[in-house]
Amino acid sequence: MHKLIAILLAGCTALPAAAQLRQPPDLTLAAANRLAAGAIDACKRQGRDIVVSVLDRGGHPLALQRADSVGPHNTEASRRKAYTALSTRTATLALARKAAADPDARNLATLPELLLLGGGVPLTVRGQVAGAIGVAGGGGAVNDHACALAALAAVPELDQPTP
Repeated sequence: MHKLIAILLAGCTALPAAAQLRQPPDLTLAAANRLAAGAIDACKRQGRDIVVSVLDRGGHPLALQRADSVGPHNTEASRRKAYTALSTRTATLALARKAAADPDARNLATLPELLLLGGGVPLTVRGQVAGAIGVAGGGGAVNDHACALAALAAVPELDQPTP
């Protein structure tokens, strides 16, 4: 009888440990391609050509698409915007504005990989980061940000921005 109680107690104590593990969402290649196409389409409707990068939650590139007429520097800018949004879990437009207004946040601009320009948006599922999207070349930070946000509609499983 004592052995049975010990086995039951051991099983009960193992359950809470397993319940503490998170199941982070994974962004698929298909979803990344839909996001990239969504951003390109949103900007094209405004007469703007862009580069878009989509990173998974580990910061690895899943998709990169560039319109023919976009300057080559925008490719790296889109990746760094996505990386910045991913690593800070903050849209880069909001981060840039905060850094401009808050002396304590200005040092973020000195970190080598971060790019504090609008156009990077973290991608979340039920509040958990799944990746990020970065848009560059659309004629300014506000335009890039808007095209990145518009892309989220292409993947309904992602948390959608609130107006």
